[in-house]
Amino acid sequence: MVRRLNSTDAGFAAAFSALADAPREDEADVSAVVTAIIADVRTRGFAALADYTKKFDSFDLTEKSAAISVAEVDAAEAACETEALAALDFAAARIRAFHEKQRPENLRYTDDKGVTLGWRWTPVDAAGLYAPGGRAAYPSSVLMNAIPAKVAGARRLCLCVPTPDGVINPLVLAAAKRAGVDEIFRVGGAQAIAAMAYGAGPIRPVDVIVGPGNAYVAEAKRQVFGRVGIDSVAGPSEILVVADGANNPEWIAADLLSQSEHGPDSQSILITDDAVFADRVAGFVKAQLADSPRRAIAEVAWKANGAIIIVGSLDEAPALVDRLAPEHLELAVADPEALLQRVRHAGAIFLGRHAPEAIGDYVAGPDHVLPTSRAARYASGLSVLDFLKRTSIIGCGPEGLTAIGPAAATLADAEGLPSHASSIRLRLK
Repeated sequence: MVRRLNSTDAGFAAAFSALADAPREDEADVSAVVTAIIADVRTRGFAALADYTKKFDSFDLTEKSAAISVAEVDAAEAACETEALAALDFAAARIRAFHEKQRPENLRYTDDKGVTLGWRWTPVDAAGLYAPGGRAAYPSSVLMNAIPAKVAGARRLCLCVPTPDGVINPLVLAAAKRAGVDEIFRVGGAQAIAAMAYGAGPIRPVDVIVGPGNAYVAEAKRQVFGRVGIDSVAGPSEILVVADGANNPEWIAADLLSQSEHGPDSQSILITDDAVFADRVAGFVKAQLADSPRRAIAEVAWKANGAIIIVGSLDEAPALVDRLAPEHLELAVADPEALLQRVRHAGAIFLGRHAPEAIGDYVAGPDHVLPTSRAARYASGLSVLDFLKRTSIIGCGPEGLTAIGPAAATLADAEGLPSHASSIRLRLK
């Protein structure tokens, strides 16, 4: 039976806090294992990659076979169904169009003191992309990670993807081709992150690494941060649906399971003001689980981490939403705009009864790489900005330095930095 809370119950605050704060990730400490893998790759380079690939993916990796060739990509594309390729093309076009609107503008101006100020945006040289290949293959994630990097202007896109037993989903390669990926390597796990950060054999170092993965991949990204930039340290998937009783309960049940089927640590929560509707949703969840090919995963996630929260009024929902700061938020209500204005923390928000989260996973346009584990309180989803750097521009002529220099020299004196002050005053003489 899924956890059920009611905001009118005396113990609701404590029960809700327990729900919001409960850890869902594997509590096993993977940091020591990852530290050892990264150190090994840094020391032994490609030889370490080959050993880990043999151990975890069960095939022999050589420097010659590590890269997936253009011919292999073309052959994989030819093996894909026409309908699937058309869907990839459709998704890629929409993702590219949305992200092109994110490109920021440079700025340059002269202020009232005669000082030239501004900024400019420049892309990273090389972006490293990770595509998971464990429980499932995600060509959509390849599009979502690679296209923003390409739109930003990154000169080189390097994709690492695990290929257990040497096998890869051909649609993943077709997606990489459509996204403009330059290099594809059949390497996965923490060792792939280490290789992209430090270099190993044919895998050259990159400047930023993005993409989802298991706990070992997430920890590896955490450990190489600083050497390279990263998008985030992603946790388990999650969805929060705020729904009134006018919804089709079968639809809402499917929305909840769309995240539960990702993994046993995923979380799906329903907030509603209609207890009868909640019962109907729970019934459809049970029925859909019985027919799901991923029942073994989704049922564990739903029972362990799912919840149905009954509130006296949906006016209570925004405060609960902000406390949970979900990765995905559906506002399946009559007036979603009214609730939207009151919600502050969510990775992506889906408005209305006909905007399921799954549409955002594939073809809506915005990126589906989003903050998890309540990180939406301070973080954003992947965007073009993750592959750009902003550089400040400052220019002074004699008049401008005369106008602002004395104050700067005074502050340098106050901080006990005489050479700072001298570098200004010498120019003012």
